[in-house]
Amino acid sequence: MAWSQDEERMLAQIEQHLVDDDPRLVARLESFNARVRRSEERSKGQLGGRRRPRRSTVIILISWLLIATLVATLLIMVLRHDAAALAF
Repeated sequence: MAWSQDEERMLAQIEQHLVDDDPRLVARLESFNARVRRSEERSKGQLGGRRRPRRSTVIILISWLLIATLVATLLIMVLRHDAAALAF
């Protein structure tokens, strides 16, 4: 639904008052709009392709694998030690 000329004029006046009153707000909104546009462009460009995992996701996954390996190794060592102690 299209806006009437009066509504467009009133919105333009409100926008101009905001620009005049708070330039920091304008800068923040422009920055936010730019980030949204980049995000939308990335999501449109990646619809056909696979998305790469973030670096933090990879680091967390590797950390969990290392912790699991350490726990498994310690359990194996404890079980072998207990089995050796029972054998004597």
